[in-house]
Amino acid sequence: MNQELAELAAFLTHAPACLEPGGRLVVIAYHSLEDRLVKQSMAAWERTGVMVRLTRKPLTPTAAEVQANPRARSAKLRIAEKIVP
Repeated sequence: MNQELAELAAFLTHAPACLEPGGRLVVIAYHSLEDRLVKQSMAAWERTGVMVRLTRKPLTPTAAEVQANPRARSAKLRIAEKIVP
């Protein structure tokens, strides 16, 4: 494969360091394995006090959005914010 999961994991490892305090990270995952990586990373950041999750459950497209764009049906959006020290 194209190493998408490895690339995503590498990105998530460095993402908090790239944000200013109060900066937000928004990730849209289209596959359950991708979403799991994002969810676990955001939970770990929250446990360690680096970031806070702004979405406990992922935001998903509405029925109207899926009707207009069927490929959007699997999209899951998660948001986290870097904590201000």
